[in-house]
Amino acid sequence: MFSDRAQWVRVFVASVLTILFAVPANLMAETSHLVSPSDLQKEAISVSQTRQRNIETVRGFLTGERAEKAMLSVHADPTQVRSAVASLSDQELAQLASRAANAERDFAAGHLTRFDDLLIIAAVVVVIIIVVATR
Repeated sequence: MFSDRAQWVRVFVASVLTILFAVPANLMAETSHLVSPSDLQKEAISVSQTRQRNIETVRGFLTGERAEKAMLSVHADPTQVRSAVASLSDQELAQLASRAANAERDFAAGHLTRFDDLLIIAAVVVVIIIVVATR
């Protein structure tokens, strides 16, 4: 009796192993967690557009008479600072764009004086210079 059971177990294990190795692994893999190429492309486009908007926001903040005066007061070349904006990482760029947008809103609403605005611009310029210089 023991040999019949052992024989049956051997046949069963051999059958299971044959099925496991015969069926391609990608058929058994769960595909619900995979990202489609179109989703990846959409995400890449979205990230690229967000980065471009952030670059435009920071560069827009750094253009104009107020920004020129602030950059010259810290002895920075305005053209060089504006071109250095593109070399910032996505995270640094997002932070600066957020701060620049907030400063623009506060200045437009009258919450900031010209001096405050110049200080903020100078601080942004210094941050850009430090980040670019450390790379």
